Amino acid sequence: MTDDRDLLEDLASLPTFHHPTASPDGDEVAVYYDVSGRNELHLIDAETGELTQVSDGEVPRNARWPVEWDADGERVFFHLDDAGNEQNDVYAIDREGEAEPVVEMDGQVTLADVGEDGETLLLGSSAGGQMNLYRHDLSTGETTKVTDYERAAYGGLLSPNCDRIAYATNETDVFENMDAYVANADGSDPRNLQIGETGAEAAPADWGPDGERLLVSDNTEDLSRCGVYDLSTDEVTWFGDLDAVEEPVAFLPDGERFLAHRTRDAAVVPLVYDVETGEGRELDVPEGVTQYHGRQGGDPVLGDDRVLLTHTTGDRRPELLAYDLEADESEPLLEAEYGDVDPDRFAEADFFTFESHDGLEIEALLYDSGERPSPAVVKPHGGPRAQDTRSFDLYTQFLVSQGYSVLEVNYRGSTGRGREFVELLYDDWGGDEQADIAEGAKLLRDKDWIDENRIAVFGGSYGGYSAYCQMTMYPELYDAGVAWIGLTDLDDMFENTMPHYRTELLEKNIGTPDENPDLYRERSPVNHAENLAAPLLMVHGVNDRRVPVSQARIFRDELRDLGFEDGEDGDFEYVELGEEGHASSDIDQKIRLFEILADFLDRRL
Repeated sequence: MTDDRDLLEDLASLPTFHHPTASPDGDEVAVYYDVSGRNELHLIDAETGELTQVSDGEVPRNARWPVEWDADGERVFFHLDDAGNEQNDVYAIDREGEAEPVVEMDGQVTLADVGEDGETLLLGSSAGGQMNLYRHDLSTGETTKVTDYERAAYGGLLSPNCDRIAYATNETDVFENMDAYVANADGSDPRNLQIGETGAEAAPADWGPDGERLLVSDNTEDLSRCGVYDLSTDEVTWFGDLDAVEEPVAFLPDGERFLAHRTRDAAVVPLVYDVETGEGRELDVPEGVTQYHGRQGGDPVLGDDRVLLTHTTGDRRPELLAYDLEADESEPLLEAEYGDVDPDRFAEADFFTFESHDGLEIEALLYDSGERPSPAVVKPHGGPRAQDTRSFDLYTQFLVSQGYSVLEVNYRGSTGRGREFVELLYDDWGGDEQADIAEGAKLLRDKDWIDENRIAVFGGSYGGYSAYCQMTMYPELYDAGVAWIGLTDLDDMFENTMPHYRTELLEKNIGTPDENPDLYRERSPVNHAENLAAPLLMVHGVNDRRVPVSQARIFRDELRDLGFEDGEDGDFEYVELGEEGHASSDIDQKIRLFEILADFLDRRL
C-alpha cells in the first residue's frame, strides 16, 4: 500500500460474500464468494467451516440476486441475466458444477420460493407486463401464471405441502397500502387477510411448519411489528412493545419460536420470540448490524438451535457466523478478510441526530478521515426506502481512504424510523428530503476541521437522484458532485423503467404524471440544470433497467444545450459503463468505478 492506486485496488479486491443460504438439512451453506477474483458459488460445511468452490464462471459476475437450494439439497438455483440488465432467468447448478436453465421467460424472473415437495417453484415475473406470481412444475417444465394484479405481487411463499401460497399486493385506491393474501396453489380463491388498516403495509414472512399459521408484519401502529396469523381462527397475535422497528424473518423448525430483527439508532440486533409466552430476547452479539442471513422460509436455519448470522460494524467488514441459540455462543463460518489492508485504517461511524429546516429530527452517520482540514463528501443513500446503518460500506471506506470525511444522512422517507417517517416523502420527492440532505451539508461546513471549500456530494440510484438535486437545487453548498445511476427526468423514468418499479417506486410515492404533472416537472433535476455551478460527474451503466441510461443522457444533452462544456476541464464529465447495469459487485467493475471516482475527485476538489 505505497500509493493510492495500490490501496484502491486492494480495497476493491477484498473478498466479499453474498446471500449465504442454509441447505435443507442444515449441514451446508451455499454462498456467493469472490475470493478467486470473480464471483463464484461456494459451499461451506456448517460444522467444520470447510469451503468448496462449485462454479467456474457459470454464475453471474454481479452477485445482486440470491441463491436457493432445491428441496433435496443436491442443486442450487441461481439467477442469470445479460451483463447486469436484471432480465433474469432461473438456472440450477449441481455439486459437480454442471449448470442448466430451469425457467426462461421474457422480462425479469425472480425465484420467490422452493417447494418442500421437490416439484414446485414459485416465481415472480414481469413476463406479462406487471410483476406477478407464477408456479413452475419441475417434473413437466410447465410454468403457469397464478396471480394477475394491476400492481405488483411480492413476497410469494409456498405452504409446507405446496397447496397454498401467501403473498402481498395492493388492490385499494390508496397507493401506499399493502395487504397480505393467501390463495390456493393455482391462485384461485385469493383472500385478503385484512391485517391492519388501509394505507398501512402488511406482508407475510414465513409459513409455520404446520401450514396453519403465517408469520406476518404490519406497520399500522407506525413502528412495524411481528405477528403470527392463525388461519383457522383469522386472529393475529402481536409481539413486541412498539418501542422500535421490528421485522419478522422466519419460524424455527419447532414452530414454537421465530426469528426477527430490531432496528434502533441505525443499529440492527437479531431477536428470538417465543410464540407461546410472547417473550423476545436479543441475541448476545456485539453492537453494530447483526442479521439473520437468508430469504423467506427457513434459509437462515441450520438446525433447531443453530442459525446463520452476518455481523458487521462501521469499520469492520462482514463475517458469517453460526450462532447457537441455546448456548448463546457463535463461531465464524467465514471470517472477514483484509488482505494487505490494515483494518485499523477504516473509520468508525459517529452516529448523531440534528434538526432539519423544519425542526424534524434526522439521523446521520459521520466518518472522519483524519485529514486536517478535511475535504468531505455528503453521501445520500438509495432507495429511497433504505437506511444507512452502522455497517461496513465499501464505498464510504473507499472515500475515507482517499482522505475524504463522509456524511450519511437518513433523510425523511428512510426506513428504520417507522411508517410516519417513511410517509413524509410521499408526494414530496425532491422536496423536504433534499432539504434534510442540504442541512447535513451545512452542518459539515460549520465544523472547524472540515475544509468548507472542498465539499462534494456523491450518491447512487436514488442517491444519484439526490446528487443531481443537490447540485441543481442547492448549488451553493457543493464544490463538486458525482451522480451515479441516478434519476434526472421523472416523466422519462415513468415511461421507461420496469413496470413494478413504475408502480411501487413512482406511483406509490408521487402518483402518475397525469395526476401530478407539476410535481413531476418541478422535482426533475433536468429542469434545474441551468443552476449547475460546480463540476459534475455523471456515471451510468448502459444495461440499467431500473434507472435506464436515458436518464443520464437526457441530463447530459440538456447541459450541452444550455452551453455547458463537457470534458476534464469543462463544467461536467460523462461516463457510461459497458457490461454493467444498476451497479455491480464484480471486483473489476468496482475497481473501474473507484478509479473514475478517485480521478475526478482528486482533480476537481
